[in-house]
Amino acid sequence: MNRATAWRGIVGRWGVACVLLASFAGSIAQPAELPAAVTQALNESGIAARSLAVVVQSVDGGAPLVSHNARQPMNPASVMKLVTTYAGLELLGPAFTWRTEVLSDRTPNSGRLDGHVYLRGSGDPRLGLEQFWLLLRQLRARGLSEIGGDLVLDRSAFAPASHNPGDFDNEPLRPYNAGPDALLVNLKSVRLSLLADAANKAVKVIVDTPADGLRIENRLSLGREACGDWREQIRPQVSGSTLELNGVFPAACGEKALHLAPWPANEQVESLFRALWRELGGSFAGRVREGRTPATAHTLAVHESPPLGEVIREINKFSNNVMARQVFLTLDADRPATADGARRRISAWLHGKGLQAPDLAIENGSGLSRSERISADSLTQILRAAWQSAVMPELISSLPLAGVDGTLRKRLNDSSTSGRAHLKTGYLEGVRAIAGYALDSRQRRWIVVCLINDPKARLGKPVIDALLSWLSRR
Repeated sequence: MNRATAWRGIVGRWGVACVLLASFAGSIAQPAELPAAVTQALNESGIAARSLAVVVQSVDGGAPLVSHNARQPMNPASVMKLVTTYAGLELLGPAFTWRTEVLSDRTPNSGRLDGHVYLRGSGDPRLGLEQFWLLLRQLRARGLSEIGGDLVLDRSAFAPASHNPGDFDNEPLRPYNAGPDALLVNLKSVRLSLLADAANKAVKVIVDTPADGLRIENRLSLGREACGDWREQIRPQVSGSTLELNGVFPAACGEKALHLAPWPANEQVESLFRALWRELGGSFAGRVREGRTPATAHTLAVHESPPLGEVIREINKFSNNVMARQVFLTLDADRPATADGARRRISAWLHGKGLQAPDLAIENGSGLSRSERISADSLTQILRAAWQSAVMPELISSLPLAGVDGTLRKRLNDSSTSGRAHLKTGYLEGVRAIAGYALDSRQRRWIVVCLINDPKARLGKPVIDALLSWLSRR
């Protein structure tokens, strides 16, 4: 054998070795496919593997432990709130607050105000019944008792946008379908208590939220079936100031709270204002209308919201869609705020952090949408950036703790995941999702993203639970 032939043999053998070595290294770098328990749960549910996207990755980075359909854009349902609330914490800051102001173009004299009163909002997601009452009480404490002019509702912090509360699921009276509002009061809702009266074979209805002029037509019958999903058996209808309740309320339910959003925003605020102002001993001779606060108006009272770090706990723990919409619009630095402006700011924020999320499509920031999309890979990147962020403690503590509180209070409470995973849930017709952080048996923390988009997604809970149980025990 001559020298050239021998050299070619050596090179050939070395080439084969390199190929084998590269193949071996590649097999190590490749994340594992779905765990056997997850595959089994998928098969039992009838959900196709292509309808599932999963990423499990260490919070410290590196190759994913599991990666399945990771770059496929999926509808995340309420898991999208993770993007909105994390962006809010970084762009606005955990201490950010909203102000709701009462102003006037006149000075009160001997307890009477002959001018108009302006109620100006800035998008506070948490201006509830108690907070609104306290704001009005400030006026009374300062000696104001008679308002001779109008109550003018100033919603100019948010640009007006067309919103039909029945568009999403044909349930216009459900509070979660309320649109964003710069002057959102009590989540635009009223609370009713339904009490089963077995002795009289009837259902008693108590109006818990003060509402001037509200009339209840109670046509509910008392049922004998198990309580179950009692809310689906009640059919409310609205005609003017009359709220009609039809359907069946099971006696087994005992007492339940029913929240409804029966009126347009102006009517709802007027009804609540008139009732509370009268209870506080005040009189009001004008009308309620929408308008802008004049530059010359002076402040009579101010309510400041809890800080954003507290607000997002309610958003994520209990998946509050309306509050998430409020935070989303607040992200727009311009006024009046628009959804397009909020989307641009989120995009610029992600770009500035070096995060690539080309599949992100965000409509209202709450996940209550048929058009919002994100891939499991993009969401994992965002959650890893959040883990490294200064606002990480605020974000993680806002997430439901498995088996303990929020939307996970009654879930996974008898498993090895209980108390060891902070996860945001998501559920729509055709969508099941979960994402967040979980510990394994050696106290290592992992990012977990699991998205299911399938007509049988309602059967996907065992698939998600199998993934979480597998991770917690490994």
